[in-house]
Amino acid sequence: MNSSTLKLHPEDNVAVAVKTLPAGSEAGDSGVVTEAPIPAGHKVAQQRIDIDQPIRKYNQIIGFASRTILPGQHVHSHNVSLRDFERDYAFGKDVKTPEERPQPVTFEGFLRPDGRAGTRNYIGILTSVNCSATVAKYIGEAFPTGVETDMGSLDGVVAFTHGTGCGMNIQGNGMEMLRRTMTGYASHPNLAGVLVVGLGCEVNQIPDWLKEAGLEVGSLLQTMVIQESGGTRKTVERGISMVLEMISDQKSVQRQTLPASHLTLGLECGGSDAYSGITANPSLGAAADLLVRHGGTAILSETPEVYGAEHLLTRRAVSEKVGRKLVDLIRWWEDYTQRNQGEMNNNPSPGNKAGGLTTILEKSLGAVAKGGTSPLQEVYQYAEAVKSKGFVFMDSPGYDPVSVTGQVAAGANMVCFTTGRGSVFGCKPAPSLKLATNSTMYRHIEEDMDVNCGEVLDGGKSIQEMGEQIFQLILDTASGKPSKSEAQGFGDNEFLPWQMGAVM
Repeated sequence: MNSSTLKLHPEDNVAVAVKTLPAGSEAGDSGVVTEAPIPAGHKVAQQRIDIDQPIRKYNQIIGFASRTILPGQHVHSHNVSLRDFERDYAFGKDVKTPEERPQPVTFEGFLRPDGRAGTRNYIGILTSVNCSATVAKYIGEAFPTGVETDMGSLDGVVAFTHGTGCGMNIQGNGMEMLRRTMTGYASHPNLAGVLVVGLGCEVNQIPDWLKEAGLEVGSLLQTMVIQESGGTRKTVERGISMVLEMISDQKSVQRQTLPASHLTLGLECGGSDAYSGITANPSLGAAADLLVRHGGTAILSETPEVYGAEHLLTRRAVSEKVGRKLVDLIRWWEDYTQRNQGEMNNNPSPGNKAGGLTTILEKSLGAVAKGGTSPLQEVYQYAEAVKSKGFVFMDSPGYDPVSVTGQVAAGANMVCFTTGRGSVFGCKPAPSLKLATNSTMYRHIEEDMDVNCGEVLDGGKSIQEMGEQIFQLILDTASGKPSKSEAQGFGDNEFLPWQMGAVM
């Protein structure tokens, strides 16, 4: 790194501008001068790159020159194209021997009867179908302002509503994913009790879901149906009464000291920029490695956003079987997007490109850095219960709320969300920490950001130091410290299961 650019690997033929560079600026390797202005975060050529030659960043191919690029020129969508090329999956080649476990660390959490731990203590209102969403919201909105009650150690009552549950194939992938998601929330350790509200005539029948999920109705998992309860008013009144009983039963539950091995962390990024893969994502990866060393679990997701970088994960797979599961997901997504008249390369978003990300390969190479360096223990389907300890992957779209909903359903009781353009997001019942990739954006929307990872570039902090800071904040937040998104009241509207299949 010099004062104006950052070259991420000696073999790279581009460098990243760490600030906006006027035309005629020194830009990296000796003698390289910008031909035109280069926006902050964008790439500048460090040598001549002939047409059809690869563009290299992180010592990985991020695209190919669509025309000859001269030293000092801006490298972006106007002169970079994508094409297929072979990747060496080398299953398990880069698996590291686990380091000795450090001294135990703890947090203050809620120990549940099944042995899992919550970082929050909510009562949840879950819907089987969109038709019961309004009733569920009315019940949730009655607390704490509408109904005078002592909430004790409870964090509140939240309604998880969605737009599906009917007009769908009962045997299809969409129903399977919805029910997996409902199961994950109904049994989530951050929820002390759950009330499930249905309409009555929907395809997603509550008794069928309960039987399929192996769940049993009890004092802390109750159900009700609008058509059987006498309509909206009577259902809301009855629902409020049922929630009050749960509150009375759970408000005295207290936090206790628990090992960090009880933490399951969702790793997410959104509104990414070119600094994401340089500052916040590798810093979060360092924090994820620390959590794994302490016996915890970290979940990486967003399959379309590891596309082109999946070989970096297969090389860390503990077995060829695990690695091939990830490759199979990539092939499924290629087919899925083609069937829907799309393509995997329909990414990055306009905001990503404005932030300096040119291709999905570049974006993916930065995104996988959130997963640190720990061995890849297992690959899971969307919202499938994560039972492995360590670093794992869960299939999901790249749409942030859908991805995080799946991670929480899979068991994540904490989420870390990196962002370069700025993202305002929360995900009750799991607290979400926002990690800013650059200091400019952090200062601009500081009320929404929990950590400024821009200090890696302009504050002299190492990736490891920033990872340790993030890890400590994870422990503090798991112990009850509010995240910025919680302080803003986010999380009631971000429940969004992956909707798939024909609407009939």
